[in-house]
Amino acid sequence: MKFNKGAIMRSIEQPFVRNDHPTFETGDTVRVDYKVVEGNRSRIQSFEGVVIARKNGTGARTSITVRKVSFGEGVERVFPLASPLIDKIEIVKRGRTRRSKLYYLRELRGKAARLQTDVGRQEADRAAARDARATRLADAAAAEEAEARAASEAAEQAEAADANAEAEVAEPEVTEAAEPVAEEAPAEADAPEEAEASAEEEPAGDEDAEEEEPKND
Repeated sequence: MKFNKGAIMRSIEQPFVRNDHPTFETGDTVRVDYKVVEGNRSRIQSFEGVVIARKNGTGARTSITVRKVSFGEGVERVFPLASPLIDKIEIVKRGRTRRSKLYYLRELRGKAARLQTDVGRQEADRAAARDARATRLADAAAAEEAEARAASEAAEQAEAADANAEAEVAEPEVTEAAEPVAEEAPAEADAPEEAEASAEEEPAGDEDAEEEEPKND
């Protein structure tokens, strides 16, 4: 039975591939921030130089070779792009070259080892940076507006809640003050009825007295 070893290896390596690095090519000057572990502590060390080689395609085994000249001595370092120790990679300058491997720079010194700047890609990077900055500013402004709107709505809701609470507190006082008036009203209404009843009883007494007087005569 035949197996596609390449497909199997790609399926195994795919979870470890990092896609957060910027796109760069051989000849570009980059700054690599690499985590260095020293005992129980870790720090980030920057290494800036020219990418002179890129190996193993675009999978998890991809690596780049960065070269710089320090105090007249050439220093090269190989970074695996899928390594979790790489904090970030920044592009400092775009270089123009027609080779995929720039090992010839090892034999050159001074100005001869410098590469020409690719102005077209440099300007494209600057335009992309400006657009990204404008987008960030727009997002920040939108977030501030949303926060201000939410704060105003919350203040309005709080004011409405306070007004409702004050209205609920004021209603029992009004009903308590109205209750004694409602109780006294029937008493005042009964008073005329009692007066009418007494008035009706008084003439009846006088009639009896008049009827009794003729009998005495």
